Amino acid sequence: MTAELLPVAILAGGLATRLLPVTHAIPKALVDVGGEPFIVHQLRLLRDNGATRVVLCVGHLGEMIQAELAPRAASLGMSIDFSFDGPHLLGTAGALRKAAHLLGNTFFVLYGDSYLKCNYRDVQRCFVDSGKQALMTVFRNDGRWDTSNVAFAAGNILAYDKARQLPTMRHIDYGLGVMRASALGAVPEGKSSDLARLYQLLLERGELAGCEISERFYEIGSPDGLAETRTLLEPLSKNQRQLA
Repeated sequence: MTAELLPVAILAGGLATRLLPVTHAIPKALVDVGGEPFIVHQLRLLRDNGATRVVLCVGHLGEMIQAELAPRAASLGMSIDFSFDGPHLLGTAGALRKAAHLLGNTFFVLYGDSYLKCNYRDVQRCFVDSGKQALMTVFRNDGRWDTSNVAFAAGNILAYDKARQLPTMRHIDYGLGVMRASALGAVPEGKSSDLARLYQLLLERGELAGCEISERFYEIGSPDGLAETRTLLEPLSKNQRQLA
């Protein structure tokens, strides 16, 4: 029997300043891609990989995301919950800490601007087999699509740092992780905290597993990334409209 896919936390609370003026009045998740909000493409991909439960961690203009998705949940065949940062943005790890009660003991986490065509069940299996508190997926990037920030060899993450690059860093954080809720104990409650720092702490403790992905990532966090992702997804949107 195939294991049920874990709940998925989507981090969609940022200000999206790199996409201005596109995101002047809308959150990044609602940027148009092929005639539909990007988040709809992301949710369909997750659904097609077996996801049934999603928690959107939202902040800036999060009410707009909720209003867009609430009527779509049934047609997507998913349970969609929302966790709001509140008066102050909590950062990626802080947002996860606040949403922990909705996510359960173990969950996936991915960024709200990523479109990741990997095998999520394989990633989940890799995490379970590792026995560790968290797992980071990595991709052999060699500086092609963004700055490489991971040293990875023989199935292990040797170093991870977004601010300080090493010559051995040929991989990049792919944007998809799995973790146990207990890993969030290192995150201060109610304060802004970054997921990258949490991953570093877990790596220092020997509690961060690695899983290499061969399929390249797509993202809408930059103008160039958005253009590439539109080229990828516009045909899918066209097919979806024809089937509707």
